[in-house]
Amino acid sequence: MIWVNERSQPFSEGMRLADLAISEKPDADLFIVNGFPVSDDTTLCDGDHCWLIKRGEIPSCEEIDFLLHARHTPGVHDQVKLASVGIMGLGGLGSAVAVALARIGVGKMLLVDFDVVEPSNLNRQLYFVDQIGMAKTQALRATLVRINPHIVIDVVEERLNAESIVQFFSDVDVLVECFDDPVMKAEALRVALTDLKGIGYVGASGVAGYGDNNSIRTSRVAQRVYLVGDGESAAQPGQGLMAPRVGIAAHQQANQVLRILLDEA
Repeated sequence: MIWVNERSQPFSEGMRLADLAISEKPDADLFIVNGFPVSDDTTLCDGDHCWLIKRGEIPSCEEIDFLLHARHTPGVHDQVKLASVGIMGLGGLGSAVAVALARIGVGKMLLVDFDVVEPSNLNRQLYFVDQIGMAKTQALRATLVRINPHIVIDVVEERLNAESIVQFFSDVDVLVECFDDPVMKAEALRVALTDLKGIGYVGASGVAGYGDNNSIRTSRVAQRVYLVGDGESAAQPGQGLMAPRVGIAAHQQANQVLRILLDEA
């Protein structure tokens, strides 16, 4: 048995990549076997994993689905691709959380932010120089589509408050709080504990500076409600928000989202 673009098919002695390409993907111009680029005259062995690729071609939804199935623990992708995740705030935390969730194939994301990309954002947020001046919702959606064009991405350009949080996010499976404003952080947590009971929630508190990596931790506040950070390090003169530590926190948030979706938390 061999695998071609993550699909299994019978193996026969003497099978070459060139012969396989004729039947499976005649326009392929890049050949990978067991993770290594090879020429099309390579002779295959039983158990080989092959990719036949046309450079610049966007994989189909089905091909990406097979790829994520193969790379994830069995059963994980089936749950993840049906999930809906809301992200409040698309700065250093929110943009990194969204990218991580797109890469693991979360089926639907609702992104909400009112701001535009500014030059000062580029030290830690997943935006690019040519996106300066764009709405963060639109800039981030453009980036996510380049990673996985088959996920559903809804965006809202609006400044959130307690009422609109309930309005927009009452149907998501997990809600991620990525605000810069400590007042909104507290308000969002209150809403999660009172008005959005049952929805998973992952907030953040204390991610500034360049302190100890391991002081960024994930703490359980209530059932399916978590906070990520050290709980102390706020942005202030002499202690700015920086990409490495913000990134540590963002990926803890994204991993906690995954754990909630898989009923591991």
